[in-house]
Amino acid sequence: MEDLSQEEWASQLAEDKNAVVLDVRTDSEVADGIIPNAIHIDIYKGQEFINELEDLDKEKNYYVYCRSGNRSGQACNIMEQLGFENAYNLEGGMLEWTGDVVDKD
Repeated sequence: MEDLSQEEWASQLAEDKNAVVLDVRTDSEVADGIIPNAIHIDIYKGQEFINELEDLDKEKNYYVYCRSGNRSGQACNIMEQLGFENAYNLEGGMLEWTGDVVDKD
């Protein structure tokens, strides 16, 4: 797991052809907008969160974010324990995000 600044996260994501963006916020937080192409899995779902993570491709590089960077850091640690090799936490989360945001489909 690696904590990346907003700039590092965005530039590394832009260059990464094996990237998956993962939003671990609650449904009500996601209603305010989501980073384009992100997969949403609420970390507060407990075992269901872990089950959904297990369905993901562990060979991909995951760019994980939440509201402030706290829960996404926890999610990255969980992912590491589950065998994911590359999980990158967005420091400051959506509170500091200046990139694109879209409405969740």
